[in-house]
Amino acid sequence: MANLRSWVPNQLVVVGFCVSILVLELNVPALADESGNIGGGGGRAEVPELCGTDLSFLPTPYGNLSHVFCKPIWNTFVLRHSQNEDHVVNIILSAVYTTGWVGLGFSKDGMMVGSSAMVGWLNRKGHAKIKQYYLQGSKEWQVIPDKGELPLTGIPTYVGIHGAMIHLAYQMKFENKLARQPIILAFGSASPKHSHLPKHDDKTTIMFDFSPGSHAAVASTDFGPMKKNHGILGIIGWGLILPIGAIIPRYFKHKDPLWYYLHSVFQVVGFVIGLAGVVLGRRLYNMIKADFPTHRGIGIFVLVLSILQILAFFLRPNREAKIRKFWNWYHHWVGRLALFFGALNIVLGIQIGGAGNDWKIGYGFLLSVVILTVIVLEVLAWMKKSEKATDMDQSFQMNPVE
Repeated sequence: MANLRSWVPNQLVVVGFCVSILVLELNVPALADESGNIGGGGGRAEVPELCGTDLSFLPTPYGNLSHVFCKPIWNTFVLRHSQNEDHVVNIILSAVYTTGWVGLGFSKDGMMVGSSAMVGWLNRKGHAKIKQYYLQGSKEWQVIPDKGELPLTGIPTYVGIHGAMIHLAYQMKFENKLARQPIILAFGSASPKHSHLPKHDDKTTIMFDFSPGSHAAVASTDFGPMKKNHGILGIIGWGLILPIGAIIPRYFKHKDPLWYYLHSVFQVVGFVIGLAGVVLGRRLYNMIKADFPTHRGIGIFVLVLSILQILAFFLRPNREAKIRKFWNWYHHWVGRLALFFGALNIVLGIQIGGAGNDWKIGYGFLLSVVILTVIVLEVLAWMKKSEKATDMDQSFQMNPVE
């Protein structure tokens, strides 16, 4: 049994590292096919045909642009763009429209907060409206109309309905060539009132290449699912499985050796899932250059602590060894430190990602359950310890030493 006990965790660690290597080598599948349709969902088969739509009804200069590139990018959104040698960029965004608003934002890091967007809609009187908004925060009142950092030229902007499509057109001039750029696409079913933008029904972030001629060579990438998976893996790994694995040895050591095997399995599985989340986070950083040094730094710190915990399996001394108590101290406190910063980083990630109330409520509930479970188990353990001490005192009084 002793040999089996020492063999199991070592094999789990080897399996864990093998799975980790496989995860590191995995490439996230492309989310766009050659025609530019983003994978998943329905109702998009007819969108590529819209690139052949005649836009001569648009006002000058949008209706007679030369060297215009067209690409379906998300849902029914179609983006046309052109760029000349002076870095003047013309944008024409088209989408199937029934009611509400549609928008296209330019982001520095792929996040909604801090981005600037052009939004178009049809008001109740049937008048077409287009405005620039600055997304100062994730709340509705933090979306400021007639503000933003888009370098619009003096050419008038345009928004109008033609058939079943709404078309937004505007011109910008950049200091340098506009190439790969994170853009945010969103729509809402409620129309703005007094220029106040209602909350979106859906949105996504896409890395789009505005370089001339790139429309056929570079596929748009939808980062929405990748960001969501990054958060889910982090919550499952660092927020659920690893805490359960830490609870087992503290409160269930009387179930020997079952507690040891469960602890080993939970920690290795949690580590692998958490590592997969780190890999996705790294890919997001490389793709959209999301500059969140605090979130990234804490993530790396927690990963290092977790690796040290995995290595502790190989360095675990025998129970009779004099240094065993120091190893126990190290193993316990490094684990607690990793769990604390892991939970802190989850909260930070939800905040900077603008994940919304569903994520906050979901993780808040999960964290509350974990904390409440620890409190209950700690109280029960204290009561059991106190009861045992009382029994020992009574036994001592009944059998005094002469």
